[in-house]
Amino acid sequence: MNQTYCNPLDLGYRYQHMIENGRRFGFREAADPTLACFKGRYYLFASMSGGFWHSSDLLHWDFHPNRDLMIYDYAPDVREINGYLYFCASRRGENCPILRTKDPLSDTFEQVSAPLDFWDPDLFQDDDGRVYLYWGCGNTDPIYGVEMDPATMQPIGQRRELIFEHADALGYERPGENGQVADKEESLVYRSLKPFIDPVTGDLNLPEGLPTGGGFNKEKLVKMFYSIGKPYIEGAYMTKHGGKYYLQYACPATEYNTYSDGVYVGDSPLGPFTLQTSNPYSSKPGGFAQGAGHGSTIQDKYGNYWHASTMRVSVNYSMERRLGLFPAGFDADGVLYCNQNFADYPLRIPAGRFDPWALKPEWMLLSYAKPAAADATAAGSDPALAVNEDIRSWWSAPDAAPGHWLAVDLGKQADIRAIQVNFADEALDAGYPEERYVPNNGARRYIEEAPQPARYTIETSDDGAHWTVLETVEREGANAYFEFADGIAARRVRVVGQAMPYGQPMRISGLRVFGLGHGEPPTPAQAEARRTGPMNAELRWQPLAEMGAQGCNIRYGTAPDKLYQSWMVYGAESLDLSTLMAGRRYWLRVDSFNENGVTEGALIELDAEPAAQ
Repeated sequence: MNQTYCNPLDLGYRYQHMIENGRRFGFREAADPTLACFKGRYYLFASMSGGFWHSSDLLHWDFHPNRDLMIYDYAPDVREINGYLYFCASRRGENCPILRTKDPLSDTFEQVSAPLDFWDPDLFQDDDGRVYLYWGCGNTDPIYGVEMDPATMQPIGQRRELIFEHADALGYERPGENGQVADKEESLVYRSLKPFIDPVTGDLNLPEGLPTGGGFNKEKLVKMFYSIGKPYIEGAYMTKHGGKYYLQYACPATEYNTYSDGVYVGDSPLGPFTLQTSNPYSSKPGGFAQGAGHGSTIQDKYGNYWHASTMRVSVNYSMERRLGLFPAGFDADGVLYCNQNFADYPLRIPAGRFDPWALKPEWMLLSYAKPAAADATAAGSDPALAVNEDIRSWWSAPDAAPGHWLAVDLGKQADIRAIQVNFADEALDAGYPEERYVPNNGARRYIEEAPQPARYTIETSDDGAHWTVLETVEREGANAYFEFADGIAARRVRVVGQAMPYGQPMRISGLRVFGLGHGEPPTPAQAEARRTGPMNAELRWQPLAEMGAQGCNIRYGTAPDKLYQSWMVYGAESLDLSTLMAGRRYWLRVDSFNENGVTEGALIELDAEPAAQ
C-alpha cells in the first residue's frame, strides 16, 4: 500500500453533467473541501461529490455515497460540536438546513435548524462551548460572522461584517490569470450599465419604465456595476491556535491559477481581525496543477496541521476542479503557514509529530519534457502535452479503440519510485435525458451516480520492444497514483488504454514519473529581482541549460526566515511575481531544480512600495 501521496489527490472525482444556456458540459469536479477528524477517523466533504470520503490515515481514502445529503448544495461544511458531526451547505434564496449525526457512515442525519440563507458556511465551536457561523461568497459582499445558540442553532444577535476585499493593496486578491485584471469594458454588464451611471453621484439613472427583470433592483444593479473587476471573497474557515483566532478566506476566483487562501487574525471569534503579515497563507499559482484556495485547516490525530484546498483545471468548465492536501503549521511567532514547495510531488506523511516546514518531496520528477510517443494521436494533439507539467493541456488518442498507448522515454535506465497518470476529458456529453438533470444555480446539473472506471495497464521497458506490466488497472481515478517503494529499474514507461469513462478516447494530461536521479543537482540560479509596482516584482535568472535545471521554485515572504509563499515555474527564465502585498518589504530565493535535486539560491531583498493612491 502507498506510504506517500501526490497532489492532486487520487480520488474518484464524480462526473458532472450540466445544461447551461442550451449547451451541455461534462467534467469531473470536487472542490471547497472540509476536512474533519471525528472519533478517530478523517472525513473529507467536497462540493458536488454525491457523498464523501473517509480515511484512517489521510493516505487511503474510501468513498461513501450519500445522495440524500444535499449533494447539489455547494461548499459542504462539517464540524464536531458537542459530540456530533454537524453538516451544512450553501443555498440562495431559502434558509439552509443544519444537520448533525453521531456516525456519518450510518447515513442518519437529523435536522437541527434552518436559520438563514448563506453561501460557503463554516461552523466553529470555541473552547468555552460557544458556537459561531461564518459565511460569504461574492464580489459585492464581505465575509460575515454571527454567534449561534449551540442548542437550537439559531443566531444570537446580529451578523457582523468581518473581511472585505482589498485588491488595490493585496496582489493575490486581484482577479485574473497571474493577477492580470481584465479591462472592465470587456464585461457586457459594465458596458450595458455604464451609460446610466452618473459619474458625479455614482447613482444609476435608468430610463423611466425600463424593467430591470431577473429579480435585480436598482441597488443590486449598482452593486453589480461597481463589482466588475473585483475579486470574489469566499470560503471562510476558522482555526484557533495559541488563544488567537485565524479566519481564513478564499480569493480571487476558483478558475484562476492564483486562487488562494488568505488569513486574518483576531483576539475573539468575531474580531476585530487584522491581516496576517504573511499572506496569502495557501497559494499555488505554478506547477502541474495550480490553485490552492477555499479550504480547511485541521489538526490530525498527532497534533499536526493539514490544509485541504481546491486545485483548478477549469478547461471544460470553470468549476472543473480537484483537491489538494498540504502540510501546515504555526511558527514561533504565531504565523500560520502552509508548505507548498513542490506541492504536486510525492510526499511521505511521517508517523507521529513532525515539522511541516522540514517536509520535502520524497522523489523528483523524471519525466518532464522527455521524449514522448504514441501509437496514434488525434488531430491537433501531441504526445508532448502529456509531459509538459500542465494539467490544462493533454495528449489525446484518435478514437476510443482499445490498445492505444502513450509512452515516455526517460533517456536512460532510471530508478522509478512512483507514477501518476492524470486523465483528461474533452467535449463530453453522456447523452442523458433532460429529466435526469435538476435545477442548480441557474443551470441544470446531474451528478453521476454510477461508477465510471478507467481500464488500462502501466508498463515499463528498457528497449522499447519488450514490455513488463506493472499495473493492470480498473478503477475510478482522474489522477491515479502508484507507488513503487522498492524501485523499478526501467527507461521507458507507457500507458495502454482499454476503456475510458463513457467510451471516450484515452486522454492524458500528465504521465508523471517520479524517482531518484543519479546525476548532479543544478548549479545555483543567479537571480535578479526588482519591484515593478506595489504588488508586483520582476524576477530573472540565467538560461536553465546553463544550470542544468528543469525550472525554478521561487520562495518568498515578509521576513528572511519566513519564505512561506512559493511559485514554481518550468522551462522559463523569468517570472512576474504578482501576488505581493503593497507596502511590505519582501525577501526571496530562486531555487533551481532538476530530477536529481534542488539547489538553494541566494537571499534577495525587495524594498516596500506603497499602494497607489
